[in-house]
Amino acid sequence: MGKILEVNHLTIHIKTHKGTVQAVRDVSFCLNEQETLAVVGESGSGKSITMKGIMGILPKNGKVTEGSVLYDGKELTKLTERQMQNVRGSEIAMVFQDPMTSLNPTMRVGKQIEEMLRAHKKDMTSEQRKKRGLELLELVGISNPEERYRQYPHQLSGGMRQRVVIAIALACEPKVLIADEPTTALDVTIQAQILDLMRSLQTKIKTSIIIITHNLGVVANIADRVAVMYGGKLVETGAVSDIFHNPLHEYTKGLLKSVPKAQEKGGRLQAIPGTPPDLMDPPKGCPFAARCMETMLVCQKFMPEDTDCSENHRSACWLLDERAGGVS
Repeated sequence: MGKILEVNHLTIHIKTHKGTVQAVRDVSFCLNEQETLAVVGESGSGKSITMKGIMGILPKNGKVTEGSVLYDGKELTKLTERQMQNVRGSEIAMVFQDPMTSLNPTMRVGKQIEEMLRAHKKDMTSEQRKKRGLELLELVGISNPEERYRQYPHQLSGGMRQRVVIAIALACEPKVLIADEPTTALDVTIQAQILDLMRSLQTKIKTSIIIITHNLGVVANIADRVAVMYGGKLVETGAVSDIFHNPLHEYTKGLLKSVPKAQEKGGRLQAIPGTPPDLMDPPKGCPFAARCMETMLVCQKFMPEDTDCSENHRSACWLLDERAGGVS
């Protein structure tokens, strides 16, 4: 399978009244055709802002200052807003975190699906748009699509609203679907249903998926590869089996240790001590150095380079450097 999306050395700054936040710092990764890539990390690590940079929907005070985003051979960072409007929705679509704020509460569900089709499928008649809208509701597993089509978002359950948002994102059969915490506000049963739905849809429409999450249970169920972010940096990437069975970065290890285990009832959860770095004044060295139990002097002074640990498994940690044995 070929690469459909390549992000190279992406850097994003956000200006605030207090100063400039270096939200994303020199991030590089790729997405292969029909692959699911999970981007994980705690809040503030730069996951969502990276995806908004790719989509060209950064806030007004945000800007891509360096790097490139290649989609199917096109450089997205060089496109005008009008050109990006032709890409967003039709070729790259995004499912946002909270469906209640993503949907317009004053518009019927059907009209909101048709709005996407009207923007990108201008040759469709109103009858064709409605037919396609009903097909999409059925595709995402909503029962009684005719009835739901006429309803407003507040008349649907949380799980149904999330399915509607996914239906809107899939209206034009995009090649890349970005899902930002798609199961966060849902109970465990509905979470499983949404994940099953996304796996099923990927098979049917042959799309590539980037799923943003802090829930490692979600990662195990849906992803092919994992990218771990911390402090605006990408600290480890690898196949799901690599990340879960052979984590190499201390932050990745900490994330895995903090997941509750069914067989360890009554034990204390292992939290990662400390707090994330201030990205207005990010550390010179490894962003995790201040919280790492294995930190060395070199970690605090110099940013580690990515080390190839095995095929498609990379990590940015000084402990993996061949010189680490002689560093104190």
